[in-house]
Amino acid sequence: MTIGWHFDNTYSKLSNKFKEEIKPMPVHDPELIIMNNELAKNLNLDFSKIDKKKIAEIFSGNLLPEGTNTIAQAYAGHQFGHFTMLGDGRAVLLGEHLTNKNNRFDIQFKGSGRTSFSRDGDGRAALGPMLREYIISEAIHSLNIPTTRSLAVVKTGEKVVRENLLQGAILTRVASSHLRVGTFQYIAATQNIENLNTLIDYTIDRHYPEIKSSKTKALDLLNLVMEKQCQLVVDWMRVGFIHGVMNTDNVAISGETIDYGPCAFMDQYNPKTVFSSIDKFGRYAYTNQPPITKWNLARFAECLIPLIDKNEETSVKIATDLIDNFQNIYEEKWLNMMRDKLGLFGEDISDKKLINDLFNWMEKNKVDYTNTFCHLMGVKINDNEYKNDNFLEWSNKWKKRSGLNNSSKEKQIELMKKTNPIVIPRNHKVEEALTEADKGNLEKINKLIAILKNPYGDQKGIEEYQAPAPISNKKYQTFCGT
Repeated sequence: MTIGWHFDNTYSKLSNKFKEEIKPMPVHDPELIIMNNELAKNLNLDFSKIDKKKIAEIFSGNLLPEGTNTIAQAYAGHQFGHFTMLGDGRAVLLGEHLTNKNNRFDIQFKGSGRTSFSRDGDGRAALGPMLREYIISEAIHSLNIPTTRSLAVVKTGEKVVRENLLQGAILTRVASSHLRVGTFQYIAATQNIENLNTLIDYTIDRHYPEIKSSKTKALDLLNLVMEKQCQLVVDWMRVGFIHGVMNTDNVAISGETIDYGPCAFMDQYNPKTVFSSIDKFGRYAYTNQPPITKWNLARFAECLIPLIDKNEETSVKIATDLIDNFQNIYEEKWLNMMRDKLGLFGEDISDKKLINDLFNWMEKNKVDYTNTFCHLMGVKINDNEYKNDNFLEWSNKWKKRSGLNNSSKEKQIELMKKTNPIVIPRNHKVEEALTEADKGNLEKINKLIAILKNPYGDQKGIEEYQAPAPISNKKYQTFCGT
């Protein structure tokens, strides 16, 4: 097959402490549901000469490409604050594909069957959650936020047992790697310093070669990962994205968004918004995402203590000081991001109050987060909410501050348009598309994906994709899918 796979597998060469060698479990009757041709092209892969049945065989694991070395990765994680030894319980890494530009990408199956890390799970996945990950991960990519991506979804022709019998499916996920904070936690828990050094060297080789010759590699790595995670959560906050399950095993060392389980986007602005059915106390609510990121980074720092300094007390102090600086880095990045959303150039002492006053008004009046910034850019979706006297008073202050920009109105709008999407994956539209896809109708899912590819551009006739869900007494909930 002249598809263009070029596997060069480095992680599988690490010791068995890091992984388990395992094949995906064959499936009964694979059927290709969706294929990301744009991503395939970026990966220098060409499936145009392969029929759909053969493609389904490949992306189900029934027919493995030449050069793969399939493994399940070992990792641990703080799940809702509780430490657990984990690992790929329903995922198999095929290997690392090299593009023509020598970029390296993990190709991973999700829902490919049981591994030794499955615990009581069946190792399988249902169609709905796999299509959700496809939709949201590709939307996040189009929003210019670092993320793992989705190459294909196939149905397995088998049923999986959840609350009901559901159609089984496998997602093919593409990532710059699947190294996580949890990977470091797993190795640190074994208290093998040699393996910890190996993991640090491997991570630096793979993601941060600029610090390869540093004499303080562990500290530099911590610093770089903190910077990436800080920027990532600022971007989530920018578009109203709520990850939903920010356990340490879902924190990628690369700084990419990973694992789209109970994720969703906020409609009405409420900082305490939670969608996940298992997040009973709002640990991963919208407003908690920055402090939880800091908490997760502190767990990463704990893994590196033996390598930061020979003296443990000194090492702890250095790491603590670095982690404590997270808040300063985050607040500066967040404030600059919010200035961009409001089209404000430069800095003014009253900027933070201006921003917080807007948020307070939005929360009190239960207005839509995304569409408020659309309104400020002159994109009219539902103007009635913005005739409120308090909003008009705030708007006058904003216009006065905008006058300090030393720039044209056109430049202001240009800045805002780069930062504020006019369309996001509205939860009710995602659910509509998933419901239809479950019945075998892919028209809605394909249309939704096409619209979400251009979130910052002008699109005609997409009003129904811009409107928030109709007001309902029923709370919208998302689920893990396991």
